[in-house]
Amino acid sequence: MSDKKTITGFSKLSKRGKIKWLVENFFKDPEHVMRELMSYWHHDEEKQRLLDGFSENTISNFMLPFGVAPNFSINGKTYAVPMVIEESSVVAAAASSAKFWLERGGFQAEVLGVKKVGQVHFNWKGDARKLDAISEELKTLLRQDAASITTKMEERGGGILDIELINLTHLEPTYFQLKATFDTCDSMGANFINSVLEEFAKTLDRFLATHFIFNDDERDVTILLSILSNYTPECLVRASVECPVAALGEFPGGMSAVTFAQKFCAAVRIAHLDPHRATTHNKGIFNGIDAVVIATGNDFRAVEACGHTFAARSGRYQSLSHASVEDGIFRFWLGIPLALGTVGGLTKLHPIAGYSLEMLGNPSARELMMIVASVGLAQNFAALRSLVTTGIQAGHMKMHLANILAHFGATEEEGTTARVYFEDKTVSFTSVREWLEANREKMTTL
Repeated sequence: MSDKKTITGFSKLSKRGKIKWLVENFFKDPEHVMRELMSYWHHDEEKQRLLDGFSENTISNFMLPFGVAPNFSINGKTYAVPMVIEESSVVAAAASSAKFWLERGGFQAEVLGVKKVGQVHFNWKGDARKLDAISEELKTLLRQDAASITTKMEERGGGILDIELINLTHLEPTYFQLKATFDTCDSMGANFINSVLEEFAKTLDRFLATHFIFNDDERDVTILLSILSNYTPECLVRASVECPVAALGEFPGGMSAVTFAQKFCAAVRIAHLDPHRATTHNKGIFNGIDAVVIATGNDFRAVEACGHTFAARSGRYQSLSHASVEDGIFRFWLGIPLALGTVGGLTKLHPIAGYSLEMLGNPSARELMMIVASVGLAQNFAALRSLVTTGIQAGHMKMHLANILAHFGATEEEGTTARVYFEDKTVSFTSVREWLEANREKMTTL
C-alpha cells in the first residue's frame, strides 16, 4: 500500500511542484498555504535564484528581522552593528549596553590568535616508531603536494602553519591523526582547509604504500576522515569593559554602584560554578554573537559549537565571561574563539550580508572578531544588569508586547492603546488577553 506522504524524485520537481505536493499532503487548507509560501518569494527573480542556490529543495524564504545596534565604541572606533535575530529585546539590550559603555570608555578588544584546525583521521597497523622517525620527511612532502592549493593563500599571508602527527592508539587501536593548523586570512577557510586535508590524505596513502622503511604489512592505511575541526581554541579574541565602580552610576530601586558591582560579580561567579546557570548565561552571550554572525553571512552553528566546547574545556561547562572588582575598578571581559570570514561564501553572495559588512566599514576578519565579541559581551552585560536589578521579565516582556498583540490579532489602534496602558504594568499573555477582551467589549458597547 503506497503512502501519499512519501515521494520519489522530490528534488526534481519545480518549486511550485514541491509546494503543491507538500500542501496537498500535509496541510488542511492547501490553497491558502500555497499562496502564503509563494508570497514570500523575492519579487526580483534574479535575487530569488541566488537565494535558492544557497540550499536544496527550497520552496520559499524564511524572513528574519534585520536590526541595528548603534553607538558601539570598540577600540576607539564607533560602529552601528547589524543584527539578525527574531528574539524580542536582544537588539534593544545590545544598543542600551553600547550607549552605557560609550560614556565610560567603550569596549576594548584584541585578537589573541587566528589558528584554525584540520585533521586527517586514519587507521594504520604499522610500527609507530618508524612513522615517527620519518615524520619530518612526511610533513615536507605534505606541504609540497598541497602547494597548488596553498600558494594563493600564502601570497595573502596565510596558509599551513603547522602539521603534527599524533599517535592515539592508547585510545583506539590503530588510530592515528594528522593535525594541521592554518591561517586563512580574511576567509573563514572551510573549503580551503578541507581541500588541503584531502590532498594530505592522498599523500599519506602514497607515502605509506611506497616508503622503503615499511614492510608489506605496514603499507595499508585506511583514511577515515579528512575534515576541518570547528573547535578552534587558538582562533581567540578578547573583549572587555572597565570603569571605576563609582562611575557605574545608580540603578533602579536606588541600588548603589557598589551593590550593583557586587551582585553582578556574584552572578558571573554563579555561572562559573553551576552548569545550569552557565548554559543560560552563555546563551545570552550568543544572542548577541549569533545575530552579528548571521547578519554578516558567517556560520553561527560552527561559532556556537566551538564556543560551547571552549566553555567546557576545563571538564566542567562554565561561563565564557568574567567579572571582578579590584582597587575600586569594575572589570568585565569575555574570551571566546571566533572563526569568521569577511570574504568568500555568503559574505559576498548574500546581498544583505554585503551591506552588513559595508555598514561595519568592510572590516578584516580580525576586526570582525573584535566587533562580534564586543556585542556578545554587551548582550551579557545587559542581561546581567537586568537580572541583578529589576529582573529579566520586566524589560523583556515590554519588548515582547508587540508579539503578544500580534498573537491575539490586535489592530494597529489596539496596539497603540495597549502600549500606553502597559507602560507601568506587568506584561504577560494573560494580562494582554484580558485587556484586549475588556477593551473590545467596551468598544462594542460605545
